[in-house]
Amino acid sequence: MVCAAAVACSQPKTLQDRLTVNDKEINEIIAQMTLEEKVEMMHSKTIMSSEGVPRLGIQDIKYADGPFGVREEVADGFRPKGWTTDSATYFPTGSALAATWSPELAYDYGNGIGVEARKRGKDIMLGPAINIQRLPVGGRTYEYLSEDPILAAALATEYTLGMQAAGTAACLKHYALNNQETNRGSVDVIVDERPMREIYLKPFEDAVVKGGAMAIMPAYNKVNGYYGSENFILNNEIARGEWGFNGLMVSDWGGTHSTMGAALGGLNVQMTGSNYFGPALIDSVRAGKIDEEIVNSRVREILRVRYAIEAIPEDQANLETASQPESRQTAYNVATKSVVLLKNNGGLLPIDANKVKKIAVIGRHATLSTAAGGMGAGVKTPYEITPLLGLQNRAKGRFEITYAPAYKNYAGMFGRMMGGANAAEIARTIDEAPDAEMLAEAVALAKEADLVIFVAGTGKNIETEGSDRQNIMLPVGQDQVIKALAEVNPNIVTVIISGGPVDLNEVNKYSPAIVQGWWNGIEGGHALADILYGDIAPSGKLPFTFPIKLEDSPAYALGNFPQKQEETDVFAAAHRDDITGGQQAPRMPRQRVSPKAYYTEGMYVGYRWFDTKNVPVMYAFGHGLSYVTFDYANIETNKKSYKANDVIKVTFDLTNNGDMVADEVAQLYVTRLDATVEWPVKELKAFDRITLQPGETKSVTLEVPVSSLRYWNVETHDWALENGNIEIMVGTASDDLRLKTQVAI
Repeated sequence: MVCAAAVACSQPKTLQDRLTVNDKEINEIIAQMTLEEKVEMMHSKTIMSSEGVPRLGIQDIKYADGPFGVREEVADGFRPKGWTTDSATYFPTGSALAATWSPELAYDYGNGIGVEARKRGKDIMLGPAINIQRLPVGGRTYEYLSEDPILAAALATEYTLGMQAAGTAACLKHYALNNQETNRGSVDVIVDERPMREIYLKPFEDAVVKGGAMAIMPAYNKVNGYYGSENFILNNEIARGEWGFNGLMVSDWGGTHSTMGAALGGLNVQMTGSNYFGPALIDSVRAGKIDEEIVNSRVREILRVRYAIEAIPEDQANLETASQPESRQTAYNVATKSVVLLKNNGGLLPIDANKVKKIAVIGRHATLSTAAGGMGAGVKTPYEITPLLGLQNRAKGRFEITYAPAYKNYAGMFGRMMGGANAAEIARTIDEAPDAEMLAEAVALAKEADLVIFVAGTGKNIETEGSDRQNIMLPVGQDQVIKALAEVNPNIVTVIISGGPVDLNEVNKYSPAIVQGWWNGIEGGHALADILYGDIAPSGKLPFTFPIKLEDSPAYALGNFPQKQEETDVFAAAHRDDITGGQQAPRMPRQRVSPKAYYTEGMYVGYRWFDTKNVPVMYAFGHGLSYVTFDYANIETNKKSYKANDVIKVTFDLTNNGDMVADEVAQLYVTRLDATVEWPVKELKAFDRITLQPGETKSVTLEVPVSSLRYWNVETHDWALENGNIEIMVGTASDDLRLKTQVAI
């Protein structure tokens, strides 16, 4: 069904125009369809598909959960079907990808998932997940990309391009402002237009306009009074109107709330069920409440995606394991570039085989899987290299490695699924103190070791879809563990395995070296070991701020979070009978008033808040050390004065002072020097990852389109450029900017 003859298709001018090249044929198809056939396309057929038009040879659309790998085949209630051919590569999760600061790797990442989706017969992957990380405790921080819209947008765009180059449609989620899991099914986000445009919509806009995304998933939450699935302003005026989005919008599972509101508000497919986009929609059309042309428009948008994505016959899908060496290599590449060296006092890293012979690996997170678990999407990975396994595999006889778990695993509401033989090792509460015998075993190993690698962190039962963390403290007494270890051995490298930030106040006291290791995918343990052993220099940079304490972050400091808990999670209650045990929660009465989340911090999200308010942080946005040092010198701009359509080209020299190959992520921030419009004290505007040989100097150029310096004028409801002087700062982190220059706009 893909347009093959140039004479039969209009030439697309934009990536979104590619979806309209078959409109003539699509309109002919719609003219042949009954109203019932049209509406049948607008709701789920199975839990992961929607109907085609069998009579006219239009195939079903098949969806799969992402965003960090193709989910296993599931039946109703999201119970696994138990196939043997539905494993896939577990890629590092979103925050790990973001820590690479590499659009090139984001393209490879999206492409790898897209290729595997095709092997599995999928048309649309539900990813990338690109909401801004507003809260340190956010349950889906691990899925999302960054607290900064420029970084998130660059990665989201390339992820989308890579996935769709493989022939799989990308579905951007969750549109928009799904920045908390607490009350996500009803919370009403109250946000001003300027931060909404400049901060929260930027990744979606770029992924649509520059990435050509074919699908969007509206969020569960409301924005300024309207649910995502029926938000006319977000869906029709902004996405379809301003951005030119020509694809389909599919609701989150259980995220549809009305018939007329959703149809008029831009939704194409209700997932799951047909209570709104089924008989009720047919009745509304026949009663004259909804013009059938609205239904035609929604069906046309569905068919555009169906025509753009080649259907894979069922007998050609799942013929081999989707996970192949190429995608596993991409997962490894992302993992190695994502690991962030937060601290390295005394040069404890890389591990020196001449000084260290015996390593004690302490901490249950050294052996825990992160591919699945919790309530969010997971991957049935063919294998997973944990930190302990990676350290053992890469030791090459150089080290004797011992291991002790030291603390129990916290399973939370998922504990009943983790019972049996391991029940005694599951903590009853998230703050349960370490078991005395387990701690004593760990201390004894640490005392005899030359080096302790303490592997701490959270897990997918703590950072999970459907709920936000209560705090960012390390669970199950891990702070007590490191204190006990330090009493017998000061040589401690702490590795944090988490999706989001954790409180490192105690770890910082006792650990000379700290590494952020993320949920790093199928080859994560090997990537970590290669960095700790010094085969690769660490080069990851934090995509969000690590605060000294949670209460310093803007939503907490202003009293905007948390709101009162009002509901059972909308998704778990309706769809996850593997969690509820088949006992579906009773339907909640429709709330008359949704709890409101006020975004009164405005533009001051993440580092914008901390820097502007002069609030000290534990580790800054963009921070990440290496085993080498880098010199920045000789900053220049191509001009001193720029107009609205110009591009500022900033050139500087970057030198690797070390004796090994290393990557540096150079970051460019701007400050408005004489502004009358309100601005944060600094904002990221450009970045680049550069590989340098030992002793090598490279000339680096970063480009800043003047158009990217605009702001959203709330009076004119349009983008505007403020003239004046700006300071350009370049360096290795938001709090370590080495070079400065000024230009005029």
